[in-house]
Amino acid sequence: MPGTDPSAEPAALGPASLPAAAVGLGLRRALLDDLDRAPAGDIDFLECAPENWIGLGGIWAERLQALGARYPLTCHGLSLSLGGSAPLDMDFLDQVDRFLRRHQAVLYSEHLSYCSDDGHLYDLLPLPFTEEAVRHTAHRIAQVQDRLGRRIAVENVSTYLTPHAAMSELDFTRAVLAEADCDLLLDVNNVYVNATNHGFDASAYLAGLPAERVVCMHVAGHFDAAVDLKIDTHGSPVTDPVWALLRDACARFGPRPTLLERDFNIPPYAELRQELHQVRRILDRSAGEVAA
Repeated sequence: MPGTDPSAEPAALGPASLPAAAVGLGLRRALLDDLDRAPAGDIDFLECAPENWIGLGGIWAERLQALGARYPLTCHGLSLSLGGSAPLDMDFLDQVDRFLRRHQAVLYSEHLSYCSDDGHLYDLLPLPFTEEAVRHTAHRIAQVQDRLGRRIAVENVSTYLTPHAAMSELDFTRAVLAEADCDLLLDVNNVYVNATNHGFDASAYLAGLPAERVVCMHVAGHFDAAVDLKIDTHGSPVTDPVWALLRDACARFGPRPTLLERDFNIPPYAELRQELHQVRRILDRSAGEVAA
């Protein structure tokens, strides 16, 4: 059973409550003042990591509550370790459940990876692309969904090596989505990074995804370590190839709520605003094409 009495707190709303062409921004404490002053129309929703806010009180809780009253909130987890071998932390999952309900989070997502074994490893590590890993990970996702009483989305992660690949990343992702009956948070930058690092076609990857599973998208910047090596950093502006891939994704799936991630080297808000407006232009054009 979920960790709370659903009648005691507000129910989650579900991703359909966000407009298809909604533009989001990752909620970082360094951006709180900018978000308080952001003009109407810049942002349609915010995303936060529950791990960074659970248990905080005082001014931090008040500011989160105030922003949550202004913008719909999505939540993107960091530490469930969906593909890991250690048992799922059900006590922590119950804390997440209470957080999601308290803030009426419209979406909860996690990473298609693992990040813990005998303790937290503080990184998102790649899973082997095997049938056994599909079954194992899908079973854990189903456990999470049962505990929370809601569907979740899993995010495709950036990788730099593959422990064992009996199938492609695309086939692995499709298999997990189908077996777990969960949704996909499509990180467009991670598709570009992995396509470069592992030598596959990013557009073909998008074409193979089940459109009905894609409920949200991320864009972010990366570091060009070499021609054939990109590092996912969330610390630089979105590159032209990633913008092009976002347009490709919208052409294939239609517009989806899309979030700009920026975790490091956070620039003045005016620069982020330019990227938010670029996201909106791409989504609005896609929405117009769908309507036509």
